[in-house]
Formats: sequence, C-alpha cells, structure tokens
Amino acid sequence: GVFLYNHLQQKVRNAEALAQKYKQQQEALSAQLQVVYEHRSRLERSLQKERGEHKKTKEDFLVYKLEAQEALNKEKQDSMNRYGALSSQHKILKNQHDDVKKQLLDLQLQHNSLKLEHRKSLESHSQKLSQLQQERDSEVTNLQDTVFKLREESKLLRKAHQEVHSQLLNAQAQMEEFRQLKEALQKMPGLR
Repeated sequence: GVFLYNHLQQKVRNAEALAQKYKQQQEALSAQLQVVYEHRSRLERSLQKERGEHKKTKEDFLVYKLEAQEALNKEKQDSMNRYGALSSQHKILKNQHDDVKKQLLDLQLQHNSLKLEHRKSLESHSQKLSQLQQERDSEVTNLQDTVFKLREESKLLRKAHQEVHSQLLNAQAQMEEFRQLKEALQKMPGLR
C-alpha cells in the first residue's frame, strides 16, 4: 500500500509538474496568441488603410486616366487640324514651287535665247567695229595725206605771200617816188 501510495503520489507530483508545465505553456501560448491577435489587429487596420488608399489611388488614377484621355483626344484633334493646315499649306507651296520652277525654266530658255542673240550681236558689232576701224585707218591715212598736201600748199602760199608782200612794198616805194617826183614837177614853173 505504501508503495502504491508513493507510486500514486509520485504520479500526482508528476501530473502536477506536467500540469504546471502545461499551464506555463498555455500562458506562453496565450501571451503569444495575444501578441498574434494584436499583430493581426494592426495588420487588419493597416490592410483597411491600404485598401482605402488603394481605392483612393484607383479613383485618382481613373480621374487621371479620363483627363489624360481627354487631353490626348484634344491633342489628337489639334494635331489633325495642324496636319490639315500644314497639308493645305504644303499643297499651296508645292503649286508655288511648280510655278517658280516653270518660270525658272522659261527664264533659262529666254536667257539662252538672249545669250545667243548677244553673241550674234557681239559678232556683228565686232565685224562692224573692225570695218569701221579699217575705214577710220584709211580715212586717217587720207587725212594725213591731205594734211601733208595742205602743209605743202601752205608753204607755197606763204612763199607767194612773201613775194606779193615784197612786190607790194616795192610798189609802195615806187608810188612814193612817183608822188615825190610829181610834187617836184608841179613846183617847177616852167612845166606848169
């Protein structure tokens, strides 16, 4: 009986120790569970907050997407309008370019024609100039001959003029002698 009592008492002590161990484990688990509950509560609050922020972000994104779509549509419309204006301006400039190109071609043809006429005119003027130079040279030669002849004639005329002048002086001297002789004769009473 003592052995049985001791054996049972040992079992009771073991059971108490085991119960104490389980109690401590339960308390530890309760504390851990409390920590887990608090952590879970914080996570739920954080998750709720994140969901709220996500919802707000999603709404902001939808608003931004809508505004961006409108801005894109407006930009696209403006681009189409600008493209239409540029296309129209391009057509006008292309037509002007074609006109200028045609005018340039016409002017080049006119320039070539004028260049040919200028060359012909230059050749004709060169021929006329050469002919005129020949005629001028011939005329200058004739004039030089004429000047030479006139100088010779002038020399002869000067010589004749000097002779005439000498004769005139002689005649004047003779007239003076005749006048003096006449006066002398008139003074003589026998001849009056």
